[in-house]
Amino acid sequence: MWELKIAEGDGPYLYSTNNFVGRQFWEFNPDAGSVEEKLEVERARQNFKYNRTNGGFHACGDLLMRRQLIKENRINLTSITPIRLREGEQVSLEAVTTAVRKAVRLHRAIQAKDGHWPAENAGPMFFTPPLVIALYISGTLNTILSEEHRKEMIRYFYNHQNDDGGWGFYIEGHSTMIGSALSYVALRLLGEGEDDGDGAITRARKWILDHGGANSIPSWGKVYLSVLGVYEWAGCNPLPPEFWLFPSAFPFHPAEMWCYCRTTYMPMSYLYGNRIQGPITHLVISLRKEIHLSPYEDINWNKQRNNCCKEDFYYPHSFLQDALWDSLHYLTEPFLRYWPFSKLRDRSLNRVVELMRYESEETRYMTIGCVEKSLQMMCWWAENPNGDEFKYHLARVPDYLWIAEDGMTMHSFGSQVWDCSLATQAILSSNMAEEYGDCLQKSHFYLRESQVRENPSGDFTKMCRQFTKGSWTFSDQDQGWTVSDCTAEALKCLLLLSQMPKEIAGEKADVVRLYEAVNVLLYMQSPISGGFAVWEPPIPKPFLQLLNPSEIFADIVVEKEHVETTSSCIQVLVEFNRLHPRHRMKEILHSISNGIRYLEETQWHDGSWYGYWGVCFIYGTFFALRGLSSTGKTYDNSEAVRKGVKFLLSIQNEEGGWGESLLSCPTEVYTPLDGNRTNLVQTSWAMLGLMYGGQVERDLIPLHKAAKLLINAQMDNGDFPQQEITGVYMKNCLLLYAQYRNIFPLWALGEYRNRVWQCHKSNRDKS
Repeated sequence: MWELKIAEGDGPYLYSTNNFVGRQFWEFNPDAGSVEEKLEVERARQNFKYNRTNGGFHACGDLLMRRQLIKENRINLTSITPIRLREGEQVSLEAVTTAVRKAVRLHRAIQAKDGHWPAENAGPMFFTPPLVIALYISGTLNTILSEEHRKEMIRYFYNHQNDDGGWGFYIEGHSTMIGSALSYVALRLLGEGEDDGDGAITRARKWILDHGGANSIPSWGKVYLSVLGVYEWAGCNPLPPEFWLFPSAFPFHPAEMWCYCRTTYMPMSYLYGNRIQGPITHLVISLRKEIHLSPYEDINWNKQRNNCCKEDFYYPHSFLQDALWDSLHYLTEPFLRYWPFSKLRDRSLNRVVELMRYESEETRYMTIGCVEKSLQMMCWWAENPNGDEFKYHLARVPDYLWIAEDGMTMHSFGSQVWDCSLATQAILSSNMAEEYGDCLQKSHFYLRESQVRENPSGDFTKMCRQFTKGSWTFSDQDQGWTVSDCTAEALKCLLLLSQMPKEIAGEKADVVRLYEAVNVLLYMQSPISGGFAVWEPPIPKPFLQLLNPSEIFADIVVEKEHVETTSSCIQVLVEFNRLHPRHRMKEILHSISNGIRYLEETQWHDGSWYGYWGVCFIYGTFFALRGLSSTGKTYDNSEAVRKGVKFLLSIQNEEGGWGESLLSCPTEVYTPLDGNRTNLVQTSWAMLGLMYGGQVERDLIPLHKAAKLLINAQMDNGDFPQQEITGVYMKNCLLLYAQYRNIFPLWALGEYRNRVWQCHKSNRDKS
């Protein structure tokens, strides 16, 4: 059976900054598990396949992880009988208390021993195939991935194949060429034959050929397939590594690019500059025939550079962009291949290697995320297949692999800090100290141990990095990349827990480390807009978007501010200033004021806010109202709050819930789910937004209806069902946060119980 390992690490090519706290990876143990347990896992797999085939949701329920941790933590989840409210029956204090208590107990049961809440953070179908390609060309596929790994990866691809034979950009999306061609190639590299999968491979090949063949894969896919050898570098638009030699004063300097953009195109430029290609095996030759319409040797690769399948197109290139790529292709590249200009190419490639080495070492070979991880592995194999860099990278591959009842996939790199911070606040909202157990002590430990202690080494600005000391990442300390809202939410937890008894919350964090976190947050704010960016300070240079070579993403070139990050940051600055008024008080008050201005200025005409990291207007509005509420803005004194509340009320379903389609994200127009279906996570966001907006003081009926819906949706063990994915990034790609379905219903019901029922009970007792 598969076993989830927590906070473990051993071997000459693994090292950690905090003894691997937060590390999570799966290991197959053929001797583990009883016959009954193995049957339970197999039933979960079959149930997913059946439900998926019969109109169910794509997202997994993370059932393998839950099964293991519930068993290890030995918490009885069914000892409390759930209360079901019949039609016409009103919510009672007993009913909501029971639901909250069961949800808290479920959180305790699925918490890892180091204090975080493990979970899948995946969904995009372009995450796993590049890793498979990197392992295949390096000859390490069958050593790094066991037979069980490969079997579960194959299961995942088949489970998320669309009815038309293709695969989406993400698991709930319509079929695209990047999803279909890469998934097809990955299945073949993993050992599937041309006619395997009960016809699934044949249907996939037909979809690819019917939509123009792999020639029309977007530019990122062209790079991956060129490395494998089933596409040619001549069919790729230039990715010149000379870009990394630009002087710092140059307006297009790479250090000013969004961190995910530069860390993706950095290794891509190395691969392009060296025209890296893996061994041309019999399988590669066969794939050349399978996924192209024309014979491989007859394809005019130059004409394929801007060829992109219409199902994939999200960000069409302008005439100016195409002119730029053409000029580089026809005028610059021919010269750089010959002496003396080739000296410049060699120098630029050396600079790219220097930057990649620094990035790898500073992230303990995790890199910033899964896209760069696979690309760097390709680069280090090409640089030296027997070198230490490649071996260090191989040792961290397990950190990226996640298994659930739908199979195994490569996930983003984990959302440990983010989930832990939100779950901790959700549990605190329950106000049930008798149910906490050691849960808060464990989460407090995890958050303390996960704070980044030092800046990147050496002259980090020369290496395109910013200071990080005092921040938190999205995942664990080893990964090392600052994330502003993770820093804000983690710091908020430390502040809240510092006000609780030691026997409940554990040791308090050193106040100096709290100061360091605040320093990071103030650094991340735009002095112009007042908004907060995510990874690095925002760059007010929208013209840099002209460099975007991607067809599948918009807004990827420069770091920018967001509603959600701004909300999280001003909330914690308010709380910090209340508890520690002597540290940078004037700057903090000025920062809060500017943050409020940003939130008010980014509100849409209908009263909503656009959510960049969740689906979508409900998510953004929840965060904005939460942020404004923390600064004293109310329904009575703020027009923005009034408009936000009215927006949420205007889109509530008749049954009392809320549900928003993923289409809201790319179209930027609020779109309800088909049939006005309810999504429990989005219902929880809306409930929280309304309560932060003061709905309790005006009209309780909308909250009562939503609470009843959540209470009746809760499962017997305190869990909530997984529905549509509610995470998103870059406007058009969904990302599954598997813990959201637990965190936000608990949070909403906890706040509802405190604000509506406990407050009502207290007032009644006084009278």
